[in-house]
Amino acid sequence: MSASPTSVRGVLFDLDGTLIDSALDLAAALNALLAERGRDPLPFSRIRPLVSGGAARLVEAGFGVTREHSEFPDLRRRFIELYRADLSGRTRPFPGMERVLASLERQGKPWGIVTNKPGALTSPLLHRLRLDRRAACIVSGDSTAHAKPHPEPVLHACRSIGVAPAECLFVGDDRRDIQAGYAAGTRTLAALFGYIPEDEDPWGWGADGCVQRPAEILDWIGDDPGAA
Repeated sequence: MSASPTSVRGVLFDLDGTLIDSALDLAAALNALLAERGRDPLPFSRIRPLVSGGAARLVEAGFGVTREHSEFPDLRRRFIELYRADLSGRTRPFPGMERVLASLERQGKPWGIVTNKPGALTSPLLHRLRLDRRAACIVSGDSTAHAKPHPEPVLHACRSIGVAPAECLFVGDDRRDIQAGYAAGTRTLAALFGYIPEDEDPWGWGADGCVQRPAEILDWIGDDPGAA
């Protein structure tokens, strides 16, 4: 199933695992924390699928603790400190994503970001990647009263870019993205190139479609012939 390109007037992206590949920097922060606590590092192959779960999920996996554990708040706080120290050393948009953004911009279709990442991390990261001024809106995990999978962040983003949900496409690599987009009334795409655990079946999330690489998003929004 695909959408008519003319019916999509705006696009919203999840951040980590969809718009940008941030796994190396997040993995480095987790392994630095493990080293501080006298623990062995985790292989990148184990960390990558967990990144879309955010700091909490990474700390849980790294230390084998739940969020109710007495040490969890301190571990999460220190993880964020270590990550904040090098937010963008190896983080870049996924290959092919620049073409998608450039095509949207040439067509005058606004694009925005809806992430559960807190604003204190989202804002400086996007500034360093020079994406902050290009995005028509940036909705972080603490921008609204509820985070994804609640539809409020997506609805807020639709209002911010001036596009009705039914004419908006939301792309994400986590079940919560698809749930939030569906509840808000947008069309949804599951980004299979993102950080998806092996035990997850993105084909069963209920998205309108799945894309193996960013360039396939152009089939849903239309590709400007002038795009590189």
